Amino acid sequence: MKLSARNQFKGIVKSITTGAVNSEVHIELADGLVISSIITNGAVENLGLTVGQPAFAVIKATDVLIGIE
Repeated sequence: MKLSARNQFKGIVKSITTGAVNSEVHIELADGLVISSIITNGAVENLGLTVGQPAFAVIKATDVLIGIE
């Protein structure tokens, strides 16, 4: 897989919570961190995502927001 996005993190699908239109997918990285993504149910189906399988979290963003209390 070749992509222009530089932030590519390989991990394992830990959970998929399916809603009416979208699913929340959690990918656990090697160091125990978890990245969450909201994608369409169609994308979950097209990718054949299942809990326990390897997957990549690919982040392509122009902004990173930081906040404090």
